[in-house]
Amino acid sequence: MITLNKISKSFGSKVLFDDVTITFNAGNRYGLTGPNGAGKTTLLKIIMGIEEPTSGSVTLPDKVGILRQNIEDYHHEKVLDVVIMGNHRLWQALKRRDALYEVEITDEVGMELGDLEGVIAEENGYAADADAELILAGMGIPTHYFDQTMHAVPTDIQFRVLLCQALFGEPQALLLDEPTNHLDLESIGWLETFLHTYKGTLIVISHDRHFLNSVTTHIADIDYDTIIIYPGNYDDMFVAKTSVREREEADTRSKEKKIAQLKEFVARFGAGTRASQVQSRLREIGRLQPQELKKSNIQRPYIRFIPAEKPPGKIVLKAEEIDKSYDTLQVIKNFSLEVVRGDKIGVIGNNGRGKTTLLKLLAGVLSPDKGSVELGHQAMISYFPQNHADIVEKVAGVTAFDWLKERRPAIYDQEIRSAMGKLLFGGDDAFKMVSALSGGETARLILAGMLLCEHNVLILDEPNGHLDLEAVSALAWGLSEYKETVIVASHDRDLISNVATKLIAFEEDGIHLFQGGLDEYLAQKN
Repeated sequence: MITLNKISKSFGSKVLFDDVTITFNAGNRYGLTGPNGAGKTTLLKIIMGIEEPTSGSVTLPDKVGILRQNIEDYHHEKVLDVVIMGNHRLWQALKRRDALYEVEITDEVGMELGDLEGVIAEENGYAADADAELILAGMGIPTHYFDQTMHAVPTDIQFRVLLCQALFGEPQALLLDEPTNHLDLESIGWLETFLHTYKGTLIVISHDRHFLNSVTTHIADIDYDTIIIYPGNYDDMFVAKTSVREREEADTRSKEKKIAQLKEFVARFGAGTRASQVQSRLREIGRLQPQELKKSNIQRPYIRFIPAEKPPGKIVLKAEEIDKSYDTLQVIKNFSLEVVRGDKIGVIGNNGRGKTTLLKLLAGVLSPDKGSVELGHQAMISYFPQNHADIVEKVAGVTAFDWLKERRPAIYDQEIRSAMGKLLFGGDDAFKMVSALSGGETARLILAGMLLCEHNVLILDEPNGHLDLEAVSALAWGLSEYKETVIVASHDRDLISNVATKLIAFEEDGIHLFQGGLDEYLAQKN
């Protein structure tokens, strides 16, 4: 059980949440939701004890599993040891025991060793290595990494190890911030199964709608300067929240209509002989006066890609027997692909297998070492890179509006402002400095640029990485409604499921083309 008692947090005049008292109960799995900037990660840091609230207190159980991000602190530790460190009491006992075995065994040392062995037994320490290996294997981490030091394994594997650390040792509560970020589809499936059997209190932040819907029993939504608990998963919460808001707005409109009628009566008879009736109407006006509805922080962009007027030919992209290597590492080998006009292709697979390289080759950002990539007749590509800095330079003095103007100089200013408004850059936000934009804002800026540019082929590499749930949903709709060709790489199952009718799957034995959507692919794999 986790209890927040009168928690408030504000930054200057901006209030994230105020005087919140909530209990997160054992056996429940809570998704913490709200748009970018609502305070999700801030709240989780307050619960973890990393950040201080403006006021209030937090009560935690004794054993809490926390998904940490500080991989640099573990550079020289063995992968297996890093996982076992998730049980702090056990790890301290193991370290102390090993240190005592290096000194002369006196009666005093023997007594302490006996106490330590008791602690190790209580924490199931004699099965620690085996338990840690099971979790690592579930996360898809190859066994040859288990005894290596962290700095010797790939970065995405290091983040997976830290997730394994959070899960280790039967914690009474789990606090997970974006746990699926570095996971492939199989590892996400394993994590979902693990969490379904978890008996403690789970609080998780995720931009993966499918994951939230699969895992959560409740949603803790940050909105209206408070935190509201909804039963059910994310979709259930969205329906309930929308219904409540619509009822409140309808009630406000009804009261305003009634007040207008009463005011008309008062205006007509205020100076006449019906004074008592007028006073009655005035009291009724006071009673009906609606409270101002707090503004919700939910905002959904409107993303609709309009293809160029000139359509491309039947074949929009053709790759023939392409190879690509980085030094001695061959990423793409003898791969061929023909993309037909109107194809909606999802690119899936583990990190590090070459998805980004393939998309860069298809987009013309990279050249193959061997083979060729040819653009079809009148095909025009618009590209969203995984690394935003590839196209958005954080140059001092350049505003978001300026950056979009440079993308298509001949366009009218009002068209730029319209595209920015659709991507939630309203008012003065249009003139934010590019250098000061967050990851989510930069992603939305790139998408605004794609709305403005001419294209009939969209290539997007992990576009959902920094977007909130509402923005990802809007993007999925925009890509599925697009009348021309889409190639998108993502680990977000909702995005791929809603968009892709074909797949390029990067698997252990190579790159495979699959004629069908993600659900069919996963069913076949199972």
